[in-house]
Amino acid sequence: MKTRHPILLAEDDVVDQETVRRALKEIKVTNRLEVAPNGEEALKHLRNEKNERPCLILLDLKMPKMDGIEFLREVKKDEKLKILPVVVLTTSREERDKVESFRLGVAGYMVKPVDYKQFVEVVKVVDLYWTLSELPESWGGGEEG
Repeated sequence: MKTRHPILLAEDDVVDQETVRRALKEIKVTNRLEVAPNGEEALKHLRNEKNERPCLILLDLKMPKMDGIEFLREVKKDEKLKILPVVVLTTSREERDKVESFRLGVAGYMVKPVDYKQFVEVVKVVDLYWTLSELPESWGGGEEG
């Protein structure tokens, strides 16, 4: 990633949390990874002024308390948060999940591969895209630093 801002991972599965952490480390992404176990906690984290704004949110859809679609609905209603880039990283191949995610403005939708090497490749693609992507200077979380 171009920025030093953290990446927020909204993911309830501890194994998947660790897989993302390992994959980011393997491809030498040095951004701090902050983890929320569900959409409710992720939203709380984002709305806490003491927390640094993430440069990217990696979002699982199938979570307890508040799932990924509910989280997206809340984020996109919030003027301060709706500009944050969100990439869905999920096991769901359901067409309605894909359609609703894009309707709610996600930057990408990736299905988690079962194979770790393939998973690393997916994370590489996400990293490459966000490394090459130009963020607006006025974006609260996008300044390099």
